Amino acid sequence: MTTIRRPRLLDLFCKAGGASMGYHLAGFDVVGVDIEPQPRYPFTFHQADALAFLAEHGHEFDAIAASPPCHDHTTLASRAGVNGSGWLLEATLAALAAQPVPWIVENVMGAKMRRDVVLCGAMFGLRTYRHRQFAIDPRIPLLPPVPWHPAHTVRTSMKKRRRDFDAGMNISVTGDVNAWVGPACMGIDWMTGPELAQAIPPAYTRHLGAFLLDHLTDTGRAVA
Repeated sequence: MTTIRRPRLLDLFCKAGGASMGYHLAGFDVVGVDIEPQPRYPFTFHQADALAFLAEHGHEFDAIAASPPCHDHTTLASRAGVNGSGWLLEATLAALAAQPVPWIVENVMGAKMRRDVVLCGAMFGLRTYRHRQFAIDPRIPLLPPVPWHPAHTVRTSMKKRRRDFDAGMNISVTGDVNAWVGPACMGIDWMTGPELAQAIPPAYTRHLGAFLLDHLTDTGRAVA
């Protein structure tokens, strides 16, 4: 008698776990890795160099997700200061290509990577747009379906004020953002403001995770 087990997913550069939560809700047992401590990360966490951890432990997982630091790729980089971590995106993609398990990489729209899927908060009824692009392992024969993308007719408050939200505006989840924005706009209730500014809504990776889980099931990797 075969039993369906919960497949394991390694989330590299996980920060406080926005993407991780989505993969968890999709059906994965998630383990996160980040170079910085993440006291509010909701799952098993290892503070380590992500690429070194991948090289040593990547084969132990059924799938891998990664969100390499995006600061150097944003349109705000010239104002915020480039931190010199942009090389990690290319290095991560190269390292994942050598792994035997399927992977998904996320980054901001300005990042130079293959853009297989673009997701937006409006696709999931969220009160922030927050576009993110995803590269899907080319060994997966199909790309995930993309939800309908509504027109951006709702104004966005760059001042991030609660009264703007109550007046019907979306909120820009960047920089110095208050923690109330998490549940209201991102579907995240465990992060501080600075952590939210680096997170993506779990709805994105829940959608992609369901697709990835179907792929693993079809190929027999989700059965033990």
